[in-house]
Amino acid sequence: MMPTRRDLKFDLADVDLKRWNANGPLLSAYMNTLSLFFPDGERFFIHSLRHYRDQVTEPELKKQITAFIGQEAMHGREHEEYNERLEAQGLPAAKLGREIFTIIEAAKKLPHDVQLSITIALEHFTAIYGDLLLRKPEIIDGSNPTMSAMWRWHALEETEHKAVAYDVYAKVMGKTLRAYLLRTSALVVITSVFLSAIAWTMARMVKADTEHRHSLRDWAKFGWLMLGPVGALRGIALPWLDYFKPGFHPWDHDNRHVLAQIDTLASQYAAAPRKLEPMAVAA
Repeated sequence: MMPTRRDLKFDLADVDLKRWNANGPLLSAYMNTLSLFFPDGERFFIHSLRHYRDQVTEPELKKQITAFIGQEAMHGREHEEYNERLEAQGLPAAKLGREIFTIIEAAKKLPHDVQLSITIALEHFTAIYGDLLLRKPEIIDGSNPTMSAMWRWHALEETEHKAVAYDVYAKVMGKTLRAYLLRTSALVVITSVFLSAIAWTMARMVKADTEHRHSLRDWAKFGWLMLGPVGALRGIALPWLDYFKPGFHPWDHDNRHVLAQIDTLASQYAAAPRKLEPMAVAA
């Protein structure tokens, strides 16, 4: 699967980001919180792959790495602008973003193979989250159309490049016991850290929304969306566990049929060529 860099632009100027999701303000807050992690997270992924790019000799995989970097740069740029809009609407996106930046910068001091294991663990997360969003359209059905399109685009491209970092890891680490233990232990640690960080950050985003008070009914609805039939958390449990299979590969979850949606979406939101600031990342 060869990823494609798409320069799409989503205009959020007129979107009420505190209430954009039709399922309620708390699911809006949850997805807004995820956005805070993306710009510096995408930079970390790019950083960890770049270190190993010269060790990859297969022309096809080298092209995939370049395309991966291009896609992640686009994601980071759009989420940076998304987060700036959150700040403009009175939410503490800048402060929380600085805290996330500090954590990610600390991770860059780890050994390079550990950084790559973190990258493939988080890419597994984004792939299974993206697949859930595409399989369960009720998560964003009826929501602001621009926001729905933005999240679908991100989910589709995460699907398209979901194996690139993993294939680099397999190439440079081999099929040793150490490689298996490193990648699986990284997922266990990252799951704990990532979900805890999301919960803590979301709590502060919700607290900062002083214009509205969330009722018990709002929280019950949010809990049902996360743990009920839609399963925004429950729905990723089995795919998450598949990662522990010794022979696991991201395309074992073969959902490439969903990528048929992306050309239509891209034609609607294609941006004119422009300078990529501040998320300028050379391929």
